[in-house]
Amino acid sequence: MTPDADLLVIGGGPIGMAVAIEGRLAGMSVIVVEPRATPVDKACGEGLMPGAVAALARLGVDPAGHTLTGIRYLRGAQRADHLFTTALGRGVRRTVLHAALAQRAQELGAEVVPGRAGAVEQYGSSVWCAGIRGRWLLACDGLHSTVRRQVDLSVHRRAPGRRFGVRRHFRVAPWSDLVEVHWGRSVEAYVTPVADDVVGVALLGPAHHDYDRTLQSFAALRHHLGDAQPLEPARGAGPLYQQSRQRTAGRVRLVGDASGYVDALTGEGVRVGLAQAHAAVATLGEDVRRSNAAYEKAWTAATRDYRMLTRGLLVAAGSPLRRGIVPLAATAPGLYGAVVERLAR
Repeated sequence: MTPDADLLVIGGGPIGMAVAIEGRLAGMSVIVVEPRATPVDKACGEGLMPGAVAALARLGVDPAGHTLTGIRYLRGAQRADHLFTTALGRGVRRTVLHAALAQRAQELGAEVVPGRAGAVEQYGSSVWCAGIRGRWLLACDGLHSTVRRQVDLSVHRRAPGRRFGVRRHFRVAPWSDLVEVHWGRSVEAYVTPVADDVVGVALLGPAHHDYDRTLQSFAALRHHLGDAQPLEPARGAGPLYQQSRQRTAGRVRLVGDASGYVDALTGEGVRVGLAQAHAAVATLGEDVRRSNAAYEKAWTAATRDYRMLTRGLLVAAGSPLRRGIVPLAATAPGLYGAVVERLAR
């Protein structure tokens, strides 16, 4: 049967929309399946590294937000700052980012239909899911990907020390142009300016911690927020750690969080996801086995720094070394800056 589209994209979040844009820029027909209305929100830190801003610009996307000049680590009275050396980042509310990507995808002619992934059936020259047939299926359906389970690419292993993220926005003028990471006993607070009068505060840590009570434990952050009221109820996501056996299964490819996720500690999820979106489309070809091998190789290269550095930091954060992370960053600014720049590019 003739496919309905060259690319069937399951999941229309930011990375799904980036895949749709990549596909249209490559001259392919695209159908995106997404059950939620635009814009789609998600609990996240909302800080775009300089590399993510550049990757969005290549797609023709320039979301409004607040300029970010670097990263600051804090623990009590200790702090370590690193200013980006080559370009600026940007704090962008997830809803603003998604709306900008969705608009660009629509401008380029990508079709978005309401629906959810169900069974996945593969044929010689096409793949079927959600009542639609595509030449390729690109799964961008997030941490708990239905498609990943359907094609048996999930790793069924409970991660030690499972972590979750919870985020709120507060109506208050940013007191800094840096992303601040406040290190607590077992939770990190990510503070990201996203507008001239709004900051987002995402708490990352173990399950079942109370957002308001945990926020009170960060004295410096509490001082800056003052009596600012949250703009919405807390929004959560997790568990954050997810694995996949590989990223391809026939004509199905996993992209973004669906392909695996370590943790949000280094704040570069969007940049890595955009790189995967580009690779997933750029490596498509008539020879399925060869093009899948090319995507696996490109995926590994695009995520290597993120996986290695984040896992290392995550191990340290869950050990007695946790108390030394900020002092080390402060006393070894060259090392701290090199890590930030490596992730920011």
